Amino acid sequence: MKMEEVANEDGLAVPPKQLPFMRLGLEKLDAFHDEVVDLEATLGDVVKLGGLEADKKAARLIKQLRAFEPSITMIGQIKAGKTSLVNAMIGRPDLLPADVNPWTSVVTSLHLNAPLPDDAPTATFQFFSQGEWDHLVENGGRIGELSERAGADDELEKVRLQIAEMREKTKQRLGRKFELLLGQKHNYAELSDELVQRYVCMGDDFEDTDEDDQQGRFADITKSADLYLSADKIPMPICIRDTPGVNDTFMMREQITINALRDSRICVVVLSAHQALSSMDMGLIRLISNVKAREVVIFVNRIDELSNPAEQVPEIRDSILQTLADNNGPENPQVIFGSAYWANIALSDDLDDIVADSAEAMFNWAEASLSAESAGMDTKELVWHLSGVPQLYRALSERIAEGPGAEILSASRKRALNLVGGVRASNAVVSMRLDGDTVEVMSGDKLKTHLTELEEQSLKSLDERLDIAFQQFGSRVDQSHKRFLDRALESLLQHLETNGEEEVWQYSPDGLRMLLRTSYQVMRRNVTATCQDVYGAAASDLANTYRSAFGVDVENFTITPPSAPEIPAPVSLGQTIALDLQTSWWKGWWKRRKGYRAFASGFYDLIEAETAPIVDELKVRQADEIRAKARVELQEFHAEQRAILQDISSKSEIAIDDLEDIFGITAQQERDELFDYIFEELTEGEPILAVGVDK
Repeated sequence: MKMEEVANEDGLAVPPKQLPFMRLGLEKLDAFHDEVVDLEATLGDVVKLGGLEADKKAARLIKQLRAFEPSITMIGQIKAGKTSLVNAMIGRPDLLPADVNPWTSVVTSLHLNAPLPDDAPTATFQFFSQGEWDHLVENGGRIGELSERAGADDELEKVRLQIAEMREKTKQRLGRKFELLLGQKHNYAELSDELVQRYVCMGDDFEDTDEDDQQGRFADITKSADLYLSADKIPMPICIRDTPGVNDTFMMREQITINALRDSRICVVVLSAHQALSSMDMGLIRLISNVKAREVVIFVNRIDELSNPAEQVPEIRDSILQTLADNNGPENPQVIFGSAYWANIALSDDLDDIVADSAEAMFNWAEASLSAESAGMDTKELVWHLSGVPQLYRALSERIAEGPGAEILSASRKRALNLVGGVRASNAVVSMRLDGDTVEVMSGDKLKTHLTELEEQSLKSLDERLDIAFQQFGSRVDQSHKRFLDRALESLLQHLETNGEEEVWQYSPDGLRMLLRTSYQVMRRNVTATCQDVYGAAASDLANTYRSAFGVDVENFTITPPSAPEIPAPVSLGQTIALDLQTSWWKGWWKRRKGYRAFASGFYDLIEAETAPIVDELKVRQADEIRAKARVELQEFHAEQRAILQDISSKSEIAIDDLEDIFGITAQQERDELFDYIFEELTEGEPILAVGVDK
């Protein structure tokens, strides 16, 4: 049994309880969790006031708050120690295999503390589809496409030989099951380290290929793994997504990493202290250049292998920041230095297991980095502190609390305020009727028709304005694309005129990326402004509906429009294209052409084919995704308000005697006092851009 495991009463290996020092750095998450708990309590008070309909809506809001799972994508080169760092962060040193098959491309999502139904699996492994596998084995994957376009026959043949080797080993390993497994998913109720390593780890040597429990048996065809674990020192659900290294033979991993980044707001770039941001890391820089600088954290791992960390770390930091500045990377990202090896040593039973050179490096680093906050720490806690993991968690906690966490709290408070406003308006109708006042209300059928018309008008307005924003964006993208191709062609022709055909010409595509990124930022601002305007107009129309439908003016009554949806980062701009690869096959492409016309037409066709998918991704897929999010937000807002208004309408039709039985005069007065309290709770410290009904 591994050192971090114990046995339960059934004899099964289970992970240990996390050590107390693993709470270091999580203070901001603790504070955020306290805010969530307070908001849940306030929503519980709303339930007491609002009856069945409010109960349903408040319960849905509480469920959404509890299911909030911010995700963090870990990216880096192979051998940077990224997976060892992830294992340390979750307190399971042996969970994910650190030494993976050279062509394994598994994205492993570790869902910590995620709420799950009783019958839900704790481990799910998804295999590549038949189409994805065929793209690799028939075309050589992304690198095969590049090589074929460039006419790099030698490079393409190398790729095909490597793929043939992989395919043969995979078929030997899986036999006749191989074809049947593609596109399938394996679910498991119980999670163990051995189970994970069957799908993710390297496995080339097998004595018996019929055994199902072989290490790495399904590694070649596994696309993604979702693992659900408890982490009692982390106060809320989070997802840590471990991606394969980006510098693989077939460039499969690059696209997989891009997809993983698209699903996360926060990105951790793991570098090795020995090769921090070498020329091989330009692919990483391209990827993170398209993510907001605030949402990027750089963790420089393996300082335990440096001979003198105290002197070398400042030099490495300066080098990283200079390289990023020189290559249009994120400005002033947070850079943290540490050692996953030290973190895993701190989690082990015996600190004496540390190798001598690493211990020397630790003492050296301790002298340079320890401060007053480390006073009073015991030895293991001190090692954990020196590993850099607490600093990493502190950086991530701040970004979660100030980014997606603040957004979901704000959105939930707005929806709760709208719910309270509706319940209070309903309460006012009841109070007037109990006091003997005549309440003239819009009929249920007329109200329903009116609300349907409002929603249709809102959605039509949203679509029309988004059409304009996306059309303008598409035009800018097309113009940028054409300008880049024209400039590149002009540069090529000038090179040919000056140097002839013997000297190989190179041209950076960074200019195209910058133009496209600028166009995307303009689109993001326009779409956000459009959503704010349309959502605000919808809130104003609905607020007027309360007044016209029921003739009731309520103190502190607001209809707060929802926030505009978050526009995802254009991470596809980081995809490698032909001009990024300064390799022998580019020279081969050059050598195969004779005459200016052949160079010009061949280059134009190659780069247009390379960049067209990126342009299409931005103009079509990403634009469609943004539109869908914006529409869903507006539709849900209308649905919530429709339910509240129809609930008020129904209360206006209840007989007076029944109203007295249900609510009572005294109860109504108590409810008014509670409404004031709840409103103050929900608006405390929250800037509410509300559309109100005058009292």
